[in-house]
Amino acid sequence: MQTPDLRVAIFSGNYNYVRDGANQALNRLAGYLLRQGAAVRVYSPVTKTPAFPPTGDLVDIPAVPFPGRPEYRIGVAIPPRVRRDLRTFRPNIFHVASPEITGHRAVTLARKWDLPVVASVHTRFETYPRYYGLAFLEPLVLAALRRFYRRCDAIFAPSDSMAQLLRDQRMNYDVGIWTRGIDREIFNPGQRDMTWRRSLGIADDEPVIGFTGRLVMEKGLDVFSDTIDRLARRQVRHKVLIVGDGPARDWFEKRLPDACFAGFQGGADLGRAVASMDMLLNPSVTETFGNVTLEAMAAGLPVVAARATGSESLVEDGVTGRLIRPGAVDAFCAALAAYCRDEQARLEAGTAGEMVSRRYGWDEVNQALVDAYLRVIRQHNEGGRQRPSPVP
Repeated sequence: MQTPDLRVAIFSGNYNYVRDGANQALNRLAGYLLRQGAAVRVYSPVTKTPAFPPTGDLVDIPAVPFPGRPEYRIGVAIPPRVRRDLRTFRPNIFHVASPEITGHRAVTLARKWDLPVVASVHTRFETYPRYYGLAFLEPLVLAALRRFYRRCDAIFAPSDSMAQLLRDQRMNYDVGIWTRGIDREIFNPGQRDMTWRRSLGIADDEPVIGFTGRLVMEKGLDVFSDTIDRLARRQVRHKVLIVGDGPARDWFEKRLPDACFAGFQGGADLGRAVASMDMLLNPSVTETFGNVTLEAMAAGLPVVAARATGSESLVEDGVTGRLIRPGAVDAFCAALAAYCRDEQARLEAGTAGEMVSRRYGWDEVNQALVDAYLRVIRQHNEGGRQRPSPVP
């Protein structure tokens, strides 16, 4: 089998109605597959107001709003009309991107039809309950995730550190890497725009600490704001630039009244915003890769990040930035203060990060997953279906 022989059915809980790193990666994958001559069909909830146009053919599946987070929807079924569409499409592999109800139904259907099924891991769902006062649920979420991923032929993590965590959590025998790429035409140091910075009221010599991403509590907004408080108390000169939007924006604006909130930025505007920062603070522990970290590195910024999955695979502590124990506000503050006070240190770390970012090209990244598809299909057809795990 060759790449043009692939017929990939992708199941996503959120393909294009919210803009985030996972969705954009899936759309890039679909575009790459189509350019290589493969057939792709995507099954996902849809909305009348999508964040961006979908890549490839998109089939709507039934969904309900996620409790407390109406911007997300949960797929709840694969109804007969969708099954008929799948039979007409004749996929030879399922790719499931969300461990929700529809994801479970898709895995069950693949098993019934004797088709190989793989899953990509995009976030650390088991960590989410702690941000909403429900930390006691984490073991239950882990158990549910383990049951889901063990039913797949293979699973794919976006970073080496996340892949190792999945192995440690005994999620699957076959854990591969589908990392993320970077669009260097958008993210590069040349996009820095001092005029744009000045329009936000930022002085040319004022060190800018940036945050990019969706404004949701699980991105570590509490740690970010506590760190900025410490920095202000130490009288370290700085300015905070927040790029992004989300349900926690009101909370974040009240928490950081002196910060510049630039709102959602996309494409070249996002590249300009990132390059116009002086450093990135990413305290999140929920990332499996950290697209924003790679984007900042490509723009020539040092990154101060939590020592967690994703960031550990991108940031070299003391070289391209700093890795800090999750939640260690004083240590985050000290790392930022050092970069705020030392322009040469910022330049050296940013230059090193920009060189590292050159390793990540989207075509190379997606071809690696395509190669894995072909391997999994071959193994499945040869009877190499994964054994049930003997470990509970």
